[in-house]
Amino acid sequence: MMASLFAAAHRTHAVARSDAAHRLARNPMVRYALLGIVAAVLVMAMLVPVGTAVIEGWSRRDVELRSRLLFRSIRDQIAATRMRADATGLAPLFDRIAEDERILALGICNDTGGLVHATRQMPRSVTCRALALGESDAFTTLTDENRRIHVGAFRLATEAGGGHLLVLHDLAFADARVRTARLYTVLSVAAVAGGVGLLAVGMALALVRSWTRSMREVVSEARHGRLIDCTKGRDMPAGREIAALIDDLRGEKAGAEGIHVEWSPKMLHRLLDEELPDAEVLVVSNREPYIHNRTDAGITLQTPASGLVAALEPVMRACGGTWIAHGSGSADRETVDAHDRVRVPPADPAYALRRVWLSEAEQDGYYYGFANEGLWPLCHIAFVRPTFREQDWQQYQAVNARFADSIVEEAGRDDPIVLVQDYHFALLPRMIRERLPRATVVTFWHIPWPNAETFGICPWRDEIIDGLLGSTILGFHTRFHCNNFLEATDRFMESRIDREHGSITLRGHETMIRSYPISIEWPPAALAGQAPPAQCRAAVVARYGLPADARIAVGVERFDYTKGILDRVAAIDDLLTRNPDLKGKLVYIQAASPTRSKLGAYSALQDETVRLAGEINARHGGDGWSPIVLSIRHHEPHEVFELFRAADTCIVSSLHDGMNLVAKEFVASRDDEHGVLILSGFAGASRELSEALIVNPYDTRSMAAAIERALCMPAAEQRERMRLMRDQVRQRNVYRWAAQMLLDAARLRKRERIVTASES
Repeated sequence: MMASLFAAAHRTHAVARSDAAHRLARNPMVRYALLGIVAAVLVMAMLVPVGTAVIEGWSRRDVELRSRLLFRSIRDQIAATRMRADATGLAPLFDRIAEDERILALGICNDTGGLVHATRQMPRSVTCRALALGESDAFTTLTDENRRIHVGAFRLATEAGGGHLLVLHDLAFADARVRTARLYTVLSVAAVAGGVGLLAVGMALALVRSWTRSMREVVSEARHGRLIDCTKGRDMPAGREIAALIDDLRGEKAGAEGIHVEWSPKMLHRLLDEELPDAEVLVVSNREPYIHNRTDAGITLQTPASGLVAALEPVMRACGGTWIAHGSGSADRETVDAHDRVRVPPADPAYALRRVWLSEAEQDGYYYGFANEGLWPLCHIAFVRPTFREQDWQQYQAVNARFADSIVEEAGRDDPIVLVQDYHFALLPRMIRERLPRATVVTFWHIPWPNAETFGICPWRDEIIDGLLGSTILGFHTRFHCNNFLEATDRFMESRIDREHGSITLRGHETMIRSYPISIEWPPAALAGQAPPAQCRAAVVARYGLPADARIAVGVERFDYTKGILDRVAAIDDLLTRNPDLKGKLVYIQAASPTRSKLGAYSALQDETVRLAGEINARHGGDGWSPIVLSIRHHEPHEVFELFRAADTCIVSSLHDGMNLVAKEFVASRDDEHGVLILSGFAGASRELSEALIVNPYDTRSMAAAIERALCMPAAEQRERMRLMRDQVRQRNVYRWAAQMLLDAARLRKRERIVTASES
């Protein structure tokens, strides 16, 4: 019985193989391919004439419309010239119009059939008598020396006489359109036919393979003694195979989408290698990333308290290149080579720092004067009157020119990528553009950009905007600041603004306006080697002589009137006044480094903070305990992170800030997922860290309430909020910020190369 079944199965399989061989012998793939080719030829035979007629009709209507518009625009001038009987007056007008690449010639026919006032390119074969001239407009297509010419004739009825105006268009552009349309039609139909043919071949192969596989399953079943399903093989499983393949592809896609890309120095390196091979990167900023100072202990190295430096330094370590900055340290000159360069970081040099030397007068005018007494309060709208002096503006121009010279000296090629940083160098992009036309200039404005009315206060607003529009890309922290810049440019400059694509074209140069929210490196270098939060807390408690159970709030920034230091100190006062139970328990530690001490507004802020803290400590302190602790000195990054990890809450109460990286640093420091961030709604960081307690720093009572809520927040809620914010900072780190700008720069450089190649 089994032998007969096996024999039957074998015969069935033999029949299947014979049938498959017969199918292959008939070569269905070839048949389908031939059918596809025939169908494609038929479609092309129908579409090409139709497409040609449509394009020709469109071109003819286009030319007729252009001719009518030209006639209507110059007929009054023709009439006036003829009234003056000035036979030569029409020649300049006609020659100027004939400069249009599509207009071949112009002429005037008089009523006797003579051609007068014709331009030099008028073909000899075109005569007035050969044209059908009447009272209405007439259009004719002629052939002259193997080219088609469209002739439009328009009746001139003036007091000085009649006649007709002839407008001749060269139809070479229409013929080019027709050829292009034919080519695209043929290519499109060929592509469709090829796709259909490939699909037919694939289906035929699938049918043959599925039939063979089904028959093999029958043989396998017979060999194992199972009954043969005689219907098996009739229902082809191609549909099920395609469905399974689609499911597999969907699974692969979902897996790929589920993969989270974390930007890192390695990935930034790879980006540069792939998208910007052999690119030279130059960074320009006022503040340098490493400062050498001479002290009693010798030359010491200082990392400045600057959000700009904190963001850019890890990027430069990843990218390499050269950082050009003002050498402000007392021992900076002693540590550079003959070309004013020093390799940094000292422990593991990754890039060159080129220092630019400024005199005290230059620094007073450019930095303290125009930049920080003028632009800084103007852009921050901090209710401090901006001061603009002519001599400061002159120094600002001169220093920007000095830095432009340094960039040209450092550039090893004519198309470097120059990353210009901040409000100190508003004129620099235009200066670079004039000296290095092929450079890709990416300017990032680290502070807010005010509304147009506010910016209009600046006496040199046009020069500032013009300088920035020398950039290839101009970046701001938020879309709101981008919109403010577009509005200011629209109000004060004659330019073309494309709001849909976010670009401004000034004197033929297009600048892209983009938002790039700046961030910090991940993981932060200052987090390496940090003790656990409990040990950090113990160290801070011991250092400041605090009670072991103290609730610690911290603030970290420079003594700057835009940071809202007085406002948060006032909120602590209000909280202790309304909640006396917190006396002896709540301590606010303000770590603030002096800055711009030459300017009265900054030194006055420091004095006022010291005075107010003394009053609050006298009012609420006692028994050796002070609710306000001021630490007025420069704090190294590892000290700042120790404070963050020890704190119950961090208060960032900026009155106006472009981004504020202190908020992101606090979040990054809390790998224990504890602690509460209190964040001003006027800081750009509030757009990204919405899980913080967002406050209005001008509202003292609500600030105090937020601090109280932070101190009472359950650990589970702290963890949930902190986890979301840490994910945000990790994903949108500084390497991603830099990558966005560099990718945009790479795309623009590629587009420029394509345009240049096509023009040549």
